[in-house]
Amino acid sequence: MALPQSFNDLIEVANASNLYRKLIIQLNKDLLFANVDLQLDLETLPTSLKLVLQDTVHHLIQHKFSDYLNLLYQVDVSELKIRALHTEDITKLSEEVTFLILQREWQKVWYKNKL
Repeated sequence: MALPQSFNDLIEVANASNLYRKLIIQLNKDLLFANVDLQLDLETLPTSLKLVLQDTVHHLIQHKFSDYLNLLYQVDVSELKIRALHTEDITKLSEEVTFLILQREWQKVWYKNKL
C-alpha cells in the first residue's frame, strides 16, 4: 500500500474506497482513548475535518503537551516521522502533524478493510 502524500490525495482515496466514514470512526476512537475532547460527526466534510483536527493539535502542542504526546502514542504516529519535521512555526507543525495523524489513521482503516 502506497501512503497518500497529501491531504487531498488521502481524502480522494478514502472517498473512492468508500472508507471516509470509517476514517472518522477510527479517528474518533483514538481521540477518545487519548482523552482528547473532540468527537467528529460522521458527516464532517474533509475541509472541516482538517481544520478542526489541526486546531486541536495546535491547542494541544501549546497548552497540553502531555496530551499531545498521548495522542501521538494512541494513534501510533512514528516517532521518526515526528522528529523529521523541522519547523519552528507551531501552525505549520500542527498542519504537518495533523496530516501524519490522518495518514496513520488511514493505514489502520485500509488494513482493516483488506482483512
